[in-house]
Amino acid sequence: MTLQDQIKQLIIDALDLEDVTIADIDTEAALFGDGLGLDSIDALELGLAIKKQFDVKIEANSDATKAHFYSVATLAAFIESQRGQG
Repeated sequence: MTLQDQIKQLIIDALDLEDVTIADIDTEAALFGDGLGLDSIDALELGLAIKKQFDVKIEANSDATKAHFYSVATLAAFIESQRGQG
């Protein structure tokens, strides 16, 4: 399973998106607002799940963090960049 698919599965599991599959989540589409439609509560839950599963540091409320959480693709790039800093 690719990192992007792992992130998609994590989104589904962490947010209890029962009727959503990995294939339903567009890698490049926005996770919030017009895209997948997640909200700020979802962002907190997703942030905690990502920290736990991938062991990365996420700064709360920073513009950089908002950019990382734009889409599955940007999250995957962020996680990859953090992994190299172990």
